[in-house]
Amino acid sequence: MTTEVAVLGAGMHPWGKWGRGFVEYGVAAARAALADAGIAWRDVGSIVGADTVRGGYPGYVAGATFAKALGWQGARVASVYAACASGAQAIGTARTQILAGMADVVLVVGADAAPKGFFRPAGGDRPDDPDWLRFRVLGATNPAYFGLYARRRMAVHGDTLDDFAQVKVKNAAAGALNPNARYRKPVTVEEVAASAVVADPLRLLDICATSDGAAALVLSSMDFARRHGAADPVRIRAVSTVTPTYPTTVLDLPDIATDSAAVVAPADGTFRASIARAAYEEAGIGPEDISLAEVYDLSTALELQWYEDLGLCGEGEGAKLLRDGVTAPGGRVPVNTSGGLASFGEAVPAQAIAQVCEVTWQLRGTAGARQIEGARVGVTANQGLFGHGSSVVAVR
Repeated sequence: MTTEVAVLGAGMHPWGKWGRGFVEYGVAAARAALADAGIAWRDVGSIVGADTVRGGYPGYVAGATFAKALGWQGARVASVYAACASGAQAIGTARTQILAGMADVVLVVGADAAPKGFFRPAGGDRPDDPDWLRFRVLGATNPAYFGLYARRRMAVHGDTLDDFAQVKVKNAAAGALNPNARYRKPVTVEEVAASAVVADPLRLLDICATSDGAAALVLSSMDFARRHGAADPVRIRAVSTVTPTYPTTVLDLPDIATDSAAVVAPADGTFRASIARAAYEEAGIGPEDISLAEVYDLSTALELQWYEDLGLCGEGEGAKLLRDGVTAPGGRVPVNTSGGLASFGEAVPAQAIAQVCEVTWQLRGTAGARQIEGARVGVTANQGLFGHGSSVVAVR
């Protein structure tokens, strides 16, 4: 039995600050994906929505919310929440339904209307919630964590402020070519250095913004794709949604302490490295097979960490990989050809889906001015709060 599903359609609502509701953005992305697939909404057998906690009841039941907005037609429905990994969880749910024979065609949608400024935990007192604790006990906003990661890389691996700035320069240049990106202006190292310090050592241009936006995919069984006339579609070969392994000996979001390894030996690698490893193992490939990657650049320093977690280089070698041009367009493994979160900002339920949209367009050869020549295998990577892994492997 094949474990692959076809990507028949991909669509997005441009990201920015539009001042409207997330449902409007999601419907626009869904309709774009359906049109791209050549599929009518009434022919969709299931819809999976990635939830946003900022939309009240409609946000918490995003699958049904989008189904209603598109027009009730009897499709199966599911809604998932995994913070920033919600989109990958939605893709995984859709893929499972297809492989189980529950539906031939599944629509996956994620959309958000994000607040201005820092994300904050939902209201109320929740002393058992590590996200709530880090805000209320430590006062540690997301940029504070990003700053700690960056400072650790500088101390342990010798990364520099210039290395971090070069990530922004690379991604901004890609974003300038992407019509769906919020920020479409190249920047220089000097402009990054001149931007305000947010969480030392990171400047404003080192950290991604919060955004409104949406992304959607139409997935199908391989048999349906062939009947539909798609003889050689982009295929999702693996979806990794793993959790951390106890004990955790490297501090990582959302935890505010590490576990003791006095009784149980630590795992061979970190949580983020395990996310990609599980995807590679399921897909039957390795880092050497990757044509391009879309990674979760909440900050410039975190992109460098993902290079290592994806196995594109050894520990501490991320900055060298960047300096050598390996992750730039024309390099061996271009990273964030979409422009990344540096160019889009965070629209939480949509971002893992948006990563697969970009990989799909690259593997089809339809990415326009940002097209990577000969792309055959793409991988995505991010993580969600509360221990949600997220990685998708797509092939052509």
